[in-house]
Amino acid sequence: MIRDRTKYGAVRTDGFASKREAHRYRELRLLERSGVITGLECQVAFELQAPASTGTLATVGRYIADFVYIENGRKVVEDAKGVRTHLYQWKRRHFEIQYGMPITEV
Repeated sequence: MIRDRTKYGAVRTDGFASKREAHRYRELRLLERSGVITGLECQVAFELQAPASTGTLATVGRYIADFVYIENGRKVVEDAKGVRTHLYQWKRRHFEIQYGMPITEV
């Protein structure tokens, strides 16, 4: 049996994980074409690291941003969120501390 819906009810659309994500991508492409944003990338992975007992940094996970782009000379990391799971909330906090920038939720 093939499932069309995910655990939280999102429906894959145009190769994206949800209708919300696909719609946001179309909006961002229009903004890129009009020159408001530049360098639009999809599904960008960021390593999440923490200090190990050896004093080095160890990778403890990854956060995959839905979209990353430049707006007004500033890098924007964006997530088209439907359900804010505990794991996502942890990754968002870890990302913001490690990389010193917020995740914009739409």
